[in-house]
Amino acid sequence: MFKRSVTISMLLCLIGVGHAQIQGLRPQGGRNNPARQDTLSAAQRASTGIKDIKNVNAKIEDYLIVSYLNDTTHVDTTLTIQKEYKFNYLRKDNFGLMPFSNLGQTYNTLTKDFQSTHLMPLFGARARHFNYMEIQDINYYRVPTPLTELFFKTAFEQGQLADSFFTVNSSPQFNFSIAYKGLRSLGNYQHLLTSTGNFRFTTNYTTKNNQYHMRGHIVMQDLLNQENGGLRDDMVENFESGIEEFLDRSLLEVNFENAESILKGKRFHLDHVYHIIQKKDSLSKNKLSIGHVMSFEDKFYEYTQSAPATSIFGEASENSIKDKVTLEHFYNKVSVNYSNNILGDVEFNLNHNNYNYGYNSLFRDLPNGIDITNRLKGDIVSAGGKYRKAFRGFELQGELGLNVSGDFDGNFLKAHATFKLNEDVFAKASINHSSKAPNYNMLLYQSQYTNYNWQNPFNNIESQQLAFQMKYRDLADITIDYSTINDYVYLAEDPVSSTVRPFQSDASITYLRVKLVNELKYGKFALNNTVMYQNVQNDNNVFNVPELITRNTLYFSSHVFKKAMFLQTGVIFNYFTEYYMNDYSPLLAEFYVQNEKEYGGFPRLDFFVNAKIRQTRIYLKAEHFNAPFTGYTYFAAPNTPYRDFVVRFGVVWNFFL
Repeated sequence: MFKRSVTISMLLCLIGVGHAQIQGLRPQGGRNNPARQDTLSAAQRASTGIKDIKNVNAKIEDYLIVSYLNDTTHVDTTLTIQKEYKFNYLRKDNFGLMPFSNLGQTYNTLTKDFQSTHLMPLFGARARHFNYMEIQDINYYRVPTPLTELFFKTAFEQGQLADSFFTVNSSPQFNFSIAYKGLRSLGNYQHLLTSTGNFRFTTNYTTKNNQYHMRGHIVMQDLLNQENGGLRDDMVENFESGIEEFLDRSLLEVNFENAESILKGKRFHLDHVYHIIQKKDSLSKNKLSIGHVMSFEDKFYEYTQSAPATSIFGEASENSIKDKVTLEHFYNKVSVNYSNNILGDVEFNLNHNNYNYGYNSLFRDLPNGIDITNRLKGDIVSAGGKYRKAFRGFELQGELGLNVSGDFDGNFLKAHATFKLNEDVFAKASINHSSKAPNYNMLLYQSQYTNYNWQNPFNNIESQQLAFQMKYRDLADITIDYSTINDYVYLAEDPVSSTVRPFQSDASITYLRVKLVNELKYGKFALNNTVMYQNVQNDNNVFNVPELITRNTLYFSSHVFKKAMFLQTGVIFNYFTEYYMNDYSPLLAEFYVQNEKEYGGFPRLDFFVNAKIRQTRIYLKAEHFNAPFTGYTYFAAPNTPYRDFVVRFGVVWNFFL
């Protein structure tokens, strides 16, 4: 009851603040605006052609986007190769991810980053979280005139993907935005429908004297997937053979056609700051502020099946399966920030987490003496701090956190130093240490499938990472990171029961990654490259990634039709070497380790033609057009094929009203 009252209060706070000091629409931005931190080229400073009510042209750089870390950028309507990489379901560059055949399914992870600042376990069903929008995925806005963005892309068979966004400043101090991303895609294989929705509402408010800042969001998400367990073993050969009959993928038989899973959640988030002492001019040396963050999230994952698939998951206790797990997480943070010209920025914070994870029933297997609780709940109090100091081209940042009370131990330390000689040369060195409990579903899991019940007293996962980055223009952006992982927790098949369950490794894992990003240009042609080399040393083969991942794009760019249209066309080559690719468990919505067969080593070629007309970007792509003539050995996971050749169309359209 207390948590429900809190969430209602937060909602009223987010909406009610917007009615304060409503004024006429004025142009935002300007040299004295402290939120304006970007340096823009002359080409980026073109007018949108839209005038505000004061009859002043609104510039494209006046339409501001602010991340949860307060990094400020502006709306970008250009057409670049990076926009091509982000024109997908996730709407971000998915290098290192191997998508499944249908849009809205999961992704197999080809590379992993062990840099972490989490002090709490994460909710399970991680394979369902690629499109689950976390706090760091939500942006805030400040615009001189109303802004709308419409995103559309075709899906597979029946359905489509659409993302609609609108934001407006009702006064220079108050902004709100509303957005919804929806997908429905039938897919090419039996029982593979996906239906997802992501609703977002954001708001931010600043007093006229800039002494108080507030921002918050409401996010509601539901991600539904039909599950088929992949192709039957005897159907894999029919797929790989390329027999014409089975090019109709709906004829390939799957392991089951009676299951579906859903991940659903809602979050109310409020972040506000009050400046006790603020810098009034360039001569001021001190600034003091207090901040408060309050967030409540309620989510659940449910797997249902009309009849148990005992040949896949083993014996079941019921004639139909309905496994549901929930998490309620209430978070509070209070911080004090002090800064001056000599010391830099220093923050101290105190955090409180209240968590309630689990099931509505107890599991007891009396003949075998197994008794599993149904809940992990309690309170965690943690303390932390941040530091930042910039001097000319050098910047030092650090962050740390430590759980001081509660059932979960945890700590992290993250620090990096950057050096920017000029606009062309950039270097960065960073270090990260993390110790945190495994995810909730590794610690406690219940299912009506008998062998999928456990409660594990695992140790914390410990990781250390050292990373370096060097960048020179677009010619070379090199990142090297080296990680060591101890007490690694993973999923694998139990050799006794032949069902998937978690294990903790007693061997140390070392993990090296080297990534190169560069672009070479000659006239209107360009070659954009992203190459990653990986090396893993682990004695028991519980951590597998491909040794080499590459994406190479050769493309042509030019204005056409007397500069009425900007055209970009080219070919994208994707490839990763063979390795023991993780398998997928639809029951757990998790990937697990397998060391029986290697997958990979197949090329993926995409041909694209993209165009920009005013603020509209049009995308046309022939995906995986080499599929018919390079062999049907492309898999996203064991028994789970990747996509066949398909032509897809999409558009992104911005309106500046």
